[in-house]
Amino acid sequence: MTSFVIEADGGSRGNPGPAGYGAVVKDAADGQVLVETAEAIGAQTNNVAEYRGLIAGLQSLLALAGDGAVVEVRMDSKLVVEQMAGRWKIKNEGLRPLALEAGALARRLRVTWQWIPREKNKDADRLANEAMDAAAKGRPWQPGGSAGTGSARTGAAGTGSTGAGPRGTGAARAGSAAAGSPLTGPSETREVGLSDASAAEASGSPATAAAPLVAQDSLLDLIDADAVSSDQDVSSGQAAVSGTAGTGWRAPTTVATSLLLLRHGETPLSVERRFSGLGDPELTPNGIAQAEAAAARLSREPYDIQVVVSSPLKRARATAEIVAARLGLEVIVEEGLREADFGDWEGHTFTEIQRRWPDALAAWLADPSAAPPGGESFGVAARRVQATGDRLVERYEGRTVLAVSHVTPIKMLLQSALLAPLAALYRMHLDLAALSLIEYYADGPAVVKAFNDTSHLR
Repeated sequence: MTSFVIEADGGSRGNPGPAGYGAVVKDAADGQVLVETAEAIGAQTNNVAEYRGLIAGLQSLLALAGDGAVVEVRMDSKLVVEQMAGRWKIKNEGLRPLALEAGALARRLRVTWQWIPREKNKDADRLANEAMDAAAKGRPWQPGGSAGTGSARTGAAGTGSTGAGPRGTGAARAGSAAAGSPLTGPSETREVGLSDASAAEASGSPATAAAPLVAQDSLLDLIDADAVSSDQDVSSGQAAVSGTAGTGWRAPTTVATSLLLLRHGETPLSVERRFSGLGDPELTPNGIAQAEAAAARLSREPYDIQVVVSSPLKRARATAEIVAARLGLEVIVEEGLREADFGDWEGHTFTEIQRRWPDALAAWLADPSAAPPGGESFGVAARRVQATGDRLVERYEGRTVLAVSHVTPIKMLLQSALLAPLAALYRMHLDLAALSLIEYYADGPAVVKAFNDTSHLR
């Protein structure tokens, strides 16, 4: 029996911005390209484009081979692949109609789903860029058009930049309905290698109806006020609030990488309010109970944590292991999440330090570049923590990560997300076993969605 491969991809130059898709149907045995289809779809987001590219590929295969064909669908969109395979929930109601349409088409075929790296999706990338480039010149995509000038995964409309930010460089993100889709007008399709050795083109209109813009998935779209407290969710995607990119006063425009930040539970030093940096105290019985309360909360909907990382220090590791056991996950140790080094002040109370090192303490409280004797300044620690945060966001793009750490690193990640000066650390209070949440978006903004939430301890 002949089997097939569909490769689909798409993008938005601006996200939302001018968007297009590309989809390819290949013979699985020899990789021969049988059908190519592409279309510009007006101003849309990446996720909408990706889904519509999938729909186009499925429709092209059904037109070519009919119901029951065996196909492996390959996309570099983890979101679309995992949602279509049923492993991830569809949190964004705006994407649900597209997912239902794609699912109905897929059920007519024998489909397996495969995520592939961007560099292996170059054919669909090329087609998506061709479609967007043609639209920029006021023309419909034509088979055999020139390759695009850059990746469609961009953060600025019409720049064609190759993915600045944590997403890095990559293939075009697109997706569209193929000919006859109820969402758009008919698309251009090229069939290759058929018996008449000529391209059979489906006629299409250069104008397509633009579907409504759809804000992308956000973890807290489904989290209520009891789950993570927030005075006002202005970036949840429930309404598109106009504003400047990067301010947080607009709907998210791509799938968030969600970083849940959990401070460790109580230790003997925290009970006595002593400086606790690189010293390694164990959790108290109350600290263990705090970790278990956090684990109970995080194991419920809507968190869906996929990765647990932790500082190497015992108090954080023990907290992380309690939560990870409840989630059925392993703990990944991240050295950069360790607490700041308080040097000679380790184990001392604030009063003791004030008596023995009054000048050093005054300098430390006034200037983030000042370090405790034999210790680490906030400025030095912040560079380490920021580098670790950047790695986590890049490594686990689009996923929900629980990071168990300490008061200083967590404050630093929040301060950085808020674009606040380092001195803002002095104006934050963070309780033991408190949860905070930052959502990172590839097109620019990081949004603090929760801070110092201890509702699970009440």
